Order: sequence, then C-alpha cells, then structure tokens
Amino acid sequence: MSEARSSSKKKSTALSIPRGHSLGEFRTHAEATEFVNKLVAGDFSANKVSILGHDLVLVERVRSRLGYGRVAASGALTGFWLGLIFALLIGAGFDVGADGAVNYAPQEFLAVVVIAAGVGMLVNILRFLASKNKRGFLSSQMPVASRYEVIVPEEDAAKAMQIVNLSRGQD
Repeated sequence: MSEARSSSKKKSTALSIPRGHSLGEFRTHAEATEFVNKLVAGDFSANKVSILGHDLVLVERVRSRLGYGRVAASGALTGFWLGLIFALLIGAGFDVGADGAVNYAPQEFLAVVVIAAGVGMLVNILRFLASKNKRGFLSSQMPVASRYEVIVPEEDAAKAMQIVNLSRGQD
C-alpha cells in the first residue's frame, strides 16, 4: 500500500545548479528570456533550458516617505474593506419585522463600515508609533543578477546551436 502512495506522488528532486553547455551570456533577464523564446519557437524542449543568474545583488528601491498621513489612510482603507465584509456578513442595516416585512436602514450599514475604518486607522497608527524608529520609508526589494547565462544539457547543445544559428539567419 505504501508503494501505491509513493508512486502517485510526484518525484521531488533537489535543486542544484544546472550543468551543461552555455549558449550565451546576457546583461538583462529580458535578453536571456528573448533568447530562450527563440529556442522554444524552434522546437527545442523547454524543460531542458535553464537561465542562470550570476553575481546576485539585492536591490531595494525606496518608493516614498512613510508618515502619519499615509499610515492613517492605509489603515482606514483596510478597516473599510474589513468593515464592508463584516457588515455584509451580519446583514447590518436589514431588519425583518414581525409581519415578515424587510426594512433597510442604510445608516446602520454605513455606521459599521465607518467605525471599522476608524478602528483600522487607529490600529495602524499605533503600530506605526510602536515601530517608529525602524523605518521612515516604503520600499520594495528584489534580487537582480549582474549577468544571465542560458544553459542546455551537453547532449542537446548541437541541436540548440543549430536552432540559434537558424534564428540569427532569419533576423
């Protein structure tokens, strides 16, 4: 029975750096991707191609200053959405009378949403105050390589080079 389970699961292979024939080096990932697209368009098996990034660097781009206004607006927006979902779930503003008539009071629905937005704003401001000394800006991080290399297995290198030469002749 354990054999049936193991055979139904996908085989997991450990990640390792691919070895093989280098078809070229590129300055940007877009250039390497364009090269791989040409290979794949020439009927080269896509699962045999690897793009290796060398000399990785973590690039952090600072997007904007982080202040009380931005923190408060972000908290209010988050609270608004949570309040909207909560108000819809509990049916805020809808009242069913004894005779089965449904009455709608939009001010109750709006009150739930506004209170949730206020609570979200307050919570975000308090979180910002607690971590004030850590960061005063918003940023995004992304690993970037200084160069990219396209690799194929040695046994498939001749076919890949033939496709590359044909595509260069068409350009």
